[in-house]
Amino acid sequence: MIKGPKGGQDIFKKRRKSLVEQTCDGVVILFSHPEQIRNHDVHHPYRQDSSFYYVTGFTEPESVVVLNGSSFTMFVREKDPARELWDGFRYGTKGAEQYFAPDKVYPIAEIHSVLPELIGAAEKVYYKLEENKENDKMVMEAVEKARRRQGRSGLGMPTFVDAKQMIGELRLFKGPDEIENLRKACEISAHGHIAAMKICKPGIFEYEIEAEIEREFRRRGSQRVGYGSIVGSGPNATVLHYVFNDDECKKDHLLLVDAGAEYGYLTGDITRTFPVSGKFSAAQAKIYSTVLKVQKDCIKFVKPGVKFADVHLRAIDGLVEGMLELGLLRGNKKDIIEKKDYLKYYPHGTGHWLGMDVHDSGLYNKNGEARKLESGMCFTVEPGLYVPQDDSGAPAEFRGIGIRIEDDVVVTASGCDVMTSIAPKEIAEIETVVGQSKG
Repeated sequence: MIKGPKGGQDIFKKRRKSLVEQTCDGVVILFSHPEQIRNHDVHHPYRQDSSFYYVTGFTEPESVVVLNGSSFTMFVREKDPARELWDGFRYGTKGAEQYFAPDKVYPIAEIHSVLPELIGAAEKVYYKLEENKENDKMVMEAVEKARRRQGRSGLGMPTFVDAKQMIGELRLFKGPDEIENLRKACEISAHGHIAAMKICKPGIFEYEIEAEIEREFRRRGSQRVGYGSIVGSGPNATVLHYVFNDDECKKDHLLLVDAGAEYGYLTGDITRTFPVSGKFSAAQAKIYSTVLKVQKDCIKFVKPGVKFADVHLRAIDGLVEGMLELGLLRGNKKDIIEKKDYLKYYPHGTGHWLGMDVHDSGLYNKNGEARKLESGMCFTVEPGLYVPQDDSGAPAEFRGIGIRIEDDVVVTASGCDVMTSIAPKEIAEIETVVGQSKG
C-alpha cells in the first residue's frame, strides 16, 4: 500500500492554516497539474503542480482542492482496478481521506454539483483565471450556479484573486524541512556536476555528459531533473538556454553545464564551467577568474536587509570592471553601466528565487520597492560572461568563450550559506577533477 507524504500531514496543515488566515474572506480553488497524454495511451512522467503540492502533498492528476474558511475539501479519482492495471496506484476517496486529512473528499466526477455549494455566497474566489480554459469554464459555471442558488439576495459576481501569488509568498520563506530537502537536492546536484567533470575528455559528446549527470542524480535518490539540463561546449556555452546537447566537446573548448536535481519536490540549480582538456588556457582562465571573483563577492554581500536587486547591481559593477580590464569594453565604467552596454556580454540577471520550481515563486518587488532579503529565502547567485564567436570587437583570444558560475544560497541570520559548495569551482580544484575517470 502506498502511503501519504513523508512526515505525514503536519507540514501541509500548517501551510493550509497560513493560507486560510489570508483568504478567510473567500474560497480557494486549486487544480492539479493536467496529465500529459499522447495518442490516448502514451503517458509522460507526471509532476504535480507546485502550489497544489505545497498545500496538500497529493501527487495525483485529476484532482481539485477547495479551502473554504477552515474547511479542506478534496476531489480525487476513484479507485479503478482496470485503470490501475495500466496507469498505476490511485488513492481513491478512502485513501485520500486516510492519508491527506481532508474534512470532505468526493470523487472528481461530482465536482460540478458540489463546487457551487462550496463557493456559496463567497465575495472572493481565490483562483487564477486564464491558466486553463477548461478549469476556467468549470469555475465560472460553478460561480453562476452559486449565485442562482442565492435567489434575490443581490449577490454580484465575486472578485477573483490569484491564489498562487499568495501561495508563492508563503513558498518564498523556507522552513527547516524544506531547507533540509533543498540541501539534499543541492548535494545531489553537486555530485552530478562532479561526475560530469570526471568523465569529460576531448571527443566526448555533450549528450554523454548529460546522461552521466542525470544517471548520478537518479543513483543518489533524485526523482527527476529540476529543469532541462544545459550542456554547451565551446561557442555553445555563449547560448544562454542552449538545449541541443548534441555537439562534440573539443580539446580547446570549455564546457558549460547548468543542471539541477529535484529531491522532495525541491530543486537544486548549479552551473559550472570547466575545460574539456582538464587545463584552462590563459585566455579562458582570465575570463573565468573575473566571473569567479564577482560571484564570490556577491555571495559574501548577501545577508538580511540587503536588497535582492542590489546583488545584481553589485555583479554588474564587478563584471563591467572586468570587461574593461579584459578589453571587451572601453570607456568610463559609470557611463557603460548607465547605457547598459554591458548587456552585450552579460544579458541576464544574477539570481532568482529557488525552491519547488527552479525559478521559484515570490515577489521581487514589494510595495513598489526592491525586496529586502530575509532569513529563510533561497536563491541562486550566477554571474557570467559570454563572448560571441563572431564578435569582431572583442580580443580574438576571448571569442567563443562563455562562462557562468552558479551556486544556491539560503539566507541565514547573519549572512548566507552556500548549499552547493561541494561542486568544485576554483581553477586548481577543477583541473584536479576533470578527466579523472579515464575509462
